[in-house]
Amino acid sequence: AMSAALVGYSSSEEEQEQEEKGGSRGGGAQGPPGASAGRPRLPAPAGLPGDLDPEEAVSDDSSRHGGRVRGFPHERGNWATHVYLPYIAQEEFLELLELLVSRARTYVPSLAAMEEFHLSLSQCVVLRYHWIEPFVRSLRERLAAFHRFFCVADQVKVYTNQNKTRTFIGLEVSAGHFQLLELVSEVDGVLEEFDLPTFYKDPSFHISLAWCVGDLSGRLEGQCLRELQDIVDGFEESAFLLRIQWEQIRCKSGNKYFSFPLR
Repeated sequence: AMSAALVGYSSSEEEQEQEEKGGSRGGGAQGPPGASAGRPRLPAPAGLPGDLDPEEAVSDDSSRHGGRVRGFPHERGNWATHVYLPYIAQEEFLELLELLVSRARTYVPSLAAMEEFHLSLSQCVVLRYHWIEPFVRSLRERLAAFHRFFCVADQVKVYTNQNKTRTFIGLEVSAGHFQLLELVSEVDGVLEEFDLPTFYKDPSFHISLAWCVGDLSGRLEGQCLRELQDIVDGFEESAFLLRIQWEQIRCKSGNKYFSFPLR
């Protein structure tokens, strides 16, 4: 299967939305660029307000976090860092989410809805504490010129992470891909300055909606996926909801959040 993504999960119980991965169909293999070959693949953080700061999340007891396994060794002073576009869910979006999740649960009962929504512009990478400030400064400089833009995220798609321990349902971007690639290009430039893995080649930009443990993509693709797409296409507020104007970029590092407004 053409799938790409992350290897494991950090130890915070809250971090149930870690999810950066390539698509499991179409777009070709989506491994990391050659520059980062051989480096460990890292999880994308949940971005939940209650996340443990990696400085404190020293327990690796997998029973405490749903059997998930950390994708990189914990070391004090390592901060899981992720650059993304936050999507603020409106009431109508949550109604659409509820319709989609309840239909998908007829195929995969263990599916859980996301509690927070975003579109990733980076993998999750590990920053040393003293690199956070220069990293954020460099991001701010590179992103300063960018204007607000729209994209449309209306194509239901099934994703798995790289080692097939999780499956996700997401809304893939059908318009605005070029602007997103331009943003990723700037974020990649910052990552390269710090010798960190860049984003996937030919990424499938998406907003994850729901997830489950295990590779259940076979159950969700085909008939289920068609029914979910029909729900999106038929939802009254869909066109308005899924045409998204991005107003800011965010970087989460450990328990710190940094915002970069678009012009």
